[in-house]
Amino acid sequence: MHVVRLAHETDFDGWRQAARGLRARKVPPEAALWTVDGEATLFGNAAEPVQPTDIRADFRVPKAFVDLAARVILHRSNERFTLLYRLLWRLHDERDLMHIASDPDVARANHFAKEVSRAAHKMKAFVRFRLAADEGGEAYVAWFEPAHRVAEATAPFFARRYANMRFSILTPDACVHWDMVELSFTAGADPADAPSEDALEDYWRTYYASIFNPARLKVGAMQMEMPKRYWRNLPEAALIPELIAQAQGRTDTMVRQAPTEPNRRVVKTAVRNSRDAPWDGQAPTSLAEVAAGVDHCRRCDFWRDATQGVPGEGPPGARLLFVGEQPGDQEDLAGKPFIGPAGQVFDRALAEAGVPRTETYVTNAVKHFKHELRGKRRIHKTPDAGEVAACRWWLDAERRIVRPRVVVALGATAGLAVFGKPTPIGKLRGQALQLSDQAQGVVTYHPSYLLRLPDAAAKAEAYAMFVEDLRYAWALAA
Repeated sequence: MHVVRLAHETDFDGWRQAARGLRARKVPPEAALWTVDGEATLFGNAAEPVQPTDIRADFRVPKAFVDLAARVILHRSNERFTLLYRLLWRLHDERDLMHIASDPDVARANHFAKEVSRAAHKMKAFVRFRLAADEGGEAYVAWFEPAHRVAEATAPFFARRYANMRFSILTPDACVHWDMVELSFTAGADPADAPSEDALEDYWRTYYASIFNPARLKVGAMQMEMPKRYWRNLPEAALIPELIAQAQGRTDTMVRQAPTEPNRRVVKTAVRNSRDAPWDGQAPTSLAEVAAGVDHCRRCDFWRDATQGVPGEGPPGARLLFVGEQPGDQEDLAGKPFIGPAGQVFDRALAEAGVPRTETYVTNAVKHFKHELRGKRRIHKTPDAGEVAACRWWLDAERRIVRPRVVVALGATAGLAVFGKPTPIGKLRGQALQLSDQAQGVVTYHPSYLLRLPDAAAKAEAYAMFVEDLRYAWALAA
């Protein structure tokens, strides 16, 4: 049995050097025992000790494995050293091992790495500093208990974010210190070493209570993003049970309240920028005017239930203009087009097609979110032909200002808005269709259609065609 005693729990360099040496000496995984300096072993002095600093060996492994191992080593599982050495042992004969996601060892290591990344994310989100003072003056101290040993790995993030603030982050594993010049680390601490709450926490609790929206409360999702294990270190956590208990009553009160009268200036702006008064002869001359008009448009009734109008986004003069159907739930809340699940598919397909989104203009046939309520959920409803026609005035204005070379209609509703008639996608995709303003028209699937396909093979095939259509439109616009 070969025993490797590492300097500490996250001694990646020591593990890496020892593992390479053991592999060069052809020591199989079952014959290697990994311990941390100071730990006792069952083998006592009978085991053959291996000191990592005494070993030199040339052994090349894929960079993907090195990056993965650097994260896995931060996991709290006692099997992490053995698991990584087993992968290293196999990589000698299985060069493509790291690409086989279904392999049990690879899957286990990826799972560990994912948990470590999640722990780092939670640390960045849930560290709460408290004001303290020492001989150097004002400083801030936080106590945090990460799920895995990520304190040192996340320290540069805090140094960048709080560059002008002296701070210490105390954890059971290691303590991070920043003096506004360099980072330093000391041994782990005890919760008693951290200061008790300060006056700033009252302000933080007041702020948290004021931004808490009872109408959008989803307890399960909240506890998934803010696990209870972190609550004891969060000043706002004391408010959560009461806020949850009051949520339904506050929501009912909000619903019963009468709507407030809109600002007169807003109403006048809405009349001026919408086409409710087409006889004034004024049409938008800039994308800023389009955005203002869309937000106050009253040409159809969608505005009554929507949060806001969602104009297009992109540079004037873009060669390629994409037209979707209408904003979804997330777009309605953010006021930006194509940022929800369909937007993520769209962005990924654009990247694969080599189309930079920042050089295109992205908009929708209808500028407000049409939906129906099912419980607390807002379910998308497809606009009808009359509603598409009512909103086409804004789309025409965007096309006139942007002057694209190619207009891509994403889905049947967009095809109706762009071409003025029903457009069969399967029959016309992959073709350049002449438009009245001398631009070329292309029709393809809407990204949400790809999300709805239940069959994996059909989804993959449709996605490939979607990417092909985007690549074709970009080449056509060149």
